Amino acid sequence: MIIHDPKIRRLRRVRQKINHNKGIPRLSVYRSNQHLWAQIIDDLHGKTLASGNTKVLKTKSTKTEKAYTLGQEIAKMAKTAKVTHVRFDRGLSSYHGRVESFAKGARDGGLKF
Repeated sequence: MIIHDPKIRRLRRVRQKINHNKGIPRLSVYRSNQHLWAQIIDDLHGKTLASGNTKVLKTKSTKTEKAYTLGQEIAKMAKTAKVTHVRFDRGLSSYHGRVESFAKGARDGGLKF
């Protein structure tokens, strides 16, 4: 069956790439109109190692700047959980804008993906 919805095709493409290395934790990102949620998940054991969102950030800045800050905070939490390498799961979101800024913040914080 051919699916013409670009969001579902993108999701399947992303999932196919991520499912190769289940031993590496997954950095999952969800973007809504207002906020961004992120968590590092160990798929082998089914546990969340670190999580955060932009709702708790009390800074007066743009959504893109908050996403960058969240990326840096997730990277700090990952260091405490002794995680340095992750698989980046952007889900339905395209790698642009806030998702890209979050990824840049996580990389600048020390995460590798």
